[in-house]
Amino acid sequence: MQLSHRPRSVSARFDDPNLVSSGGLVPAMALAESVGLRELGDQRLSVPTDKGANAGLKVCSLVAGMVAGADSIDDMALLRHGGMRRVFGSVYAPSTLGSFLRTFTFGHVRQLDAVASRFLAALADRAPLVGQPARGTEGEHVLVDVDDTIIEVHGYAKQGAGFGYSGVRGLNALLATVTTSGAQGSGTAPVIVAQRLRKGSVGSPRGAKRLITDALKTVRGLHGLSSGKPLVRADSAFYGCGLVLAAVRAGAEVSVTVRLDKRVKAAIAAIADDADAWTPIEYTDAIFDEQTGQWVSRAEVAEIPFTAFASRRKADRVPGRLVVRRIPDLNTKKKAAGQDTLFDIWRFHAFFTTTGTDAMDTVTADKTHRGHAIIEQVNADLKNSALAHLPSGVFTANAAWLVLAVMAFNLTRAAATLAGGELARATTATIRRKLVNVAARIASSARRITLHLPLGWPWQPHWTTLFDRVCGPPATANS
Repeated sequence: MQLSHRPRSVSARFDDPNLVSSGGLVPAMALAESVGLRELGDQRLSVPTDKGANAGLKVCSLVAGMVAGADSIDDMALLRHGGMRRVFGSVYAPSTLGSFLRTFTFGHVRQLDAVASRFLAALADRAPLVGQPARGTEGEHVLVDVDDTIIEVHGYAKQGAGFGYSGVRGLNALLATVTTSGAQGSGTAPVIVAQRLRKGSVGSPRGAKRLITDALKTVRGLHGLSSGKPLVRADSAFYGCGLVLAAVRAGAEVSVTVRLDKRVKAAIAAIADDADAWTPIEYTDAIFDEQTGQWVSRAEVAEIPFTAFASRRKADRVPGRLVVRRIPDLNTKKKAAGQDTLFDIWRFHAFFTTTGTDAMDTVTADKTHRGHAIIEQVNADLKNSALAHLPSGVFTANAAWLVLAVMAFNLTRAAATLAGGELARATTATIRRKLVNVAARIASSARRITLHLPLGWPWQPHWTTLFDRVCGPPATANS
């Protein structure tokens, strides 16, 4: 590709009052309006003083800016250019939105959490964000994943910032997502059902008990998931009474990686070391043998009955099974170059689950548990969009920013799902590039507004599908 004219014959002027850079915000915010985002903000938020006036409109402005790519308060200025005021009303200045966020207290953040959960439920009623779990397969459960991530910050004015387990100075975000069998296969991608912002130096399980309770309540309120059996998946940092007991008492199953303490090692040692106990699984470099119908793999799984928290009182003990995966330890030092050890030395990875063998056998339980890594994609997605920064020095303002980022994430996901095709599983950056950040020229005639979009836009069918489903069929132009 090269310029069609010499550079000296090309000029540029910022003088078009009818042009907008993010034409996809029109159907996206029409979707948010149709499910009542503004009304939820007005009803649920009680932010005091004039800073909290018109809370619903300010929440909509912040979410719209994040959908369009804003990752700081100053970036909200992208809502105030060209013809944006012709298609959107009450577009607030970045300074006004920043003052609104800094007025938040912890209670107001919890009110915003309530707005986010109800907003997600309304989106799920309008768009197929989550599908029915497939019965009789590994996706029979509704999969709820919990994980935390460090959001790096700079400067010494950030309240709550500290060095956590990663050695990075920042704040800690705790998230819970939900997927079903359709999401892992050919359906939709994960959506976020609960979130918390915590100090950077906090331990991973801090607040997980309350988070998983809120997450499971939200999941049961989503369209199509009220009858599914939730399965909470987490890594070893969350193996403790708080999260496990909260999930079990809320009627969910758990699948949590365990730490290899003395009791777990003793349970692993009790598993027989023969072919009847250990089953090869599909793993890295595995080969499927069509004659035997089995995988030829160095990775194997086995299980043994196990009771979690056996040292605690009887009411806090959780019966289940310990599923163990072993792989050869290839880092073992050899006595001489080219000489193998006399016997295999294994590395063990174990997780505790309360699922029954009738619902998931050993191999299926292991494969399902390894799917927990899907939440890492959500963490990366958020950090590549609205959570690239935590823009305020006030902790509660940043906590509110996290909730708004989650709302923007779920709204973007719902818009892409309505658009259909491969965008239903695309990342936020891809959806923004193909659906949201498309330039449009605004023209009005007979009290009607028409968006003129680029001719030959590759994703025109997806954009049109979204627009028709949200805004209704466009008027037919008479030639």
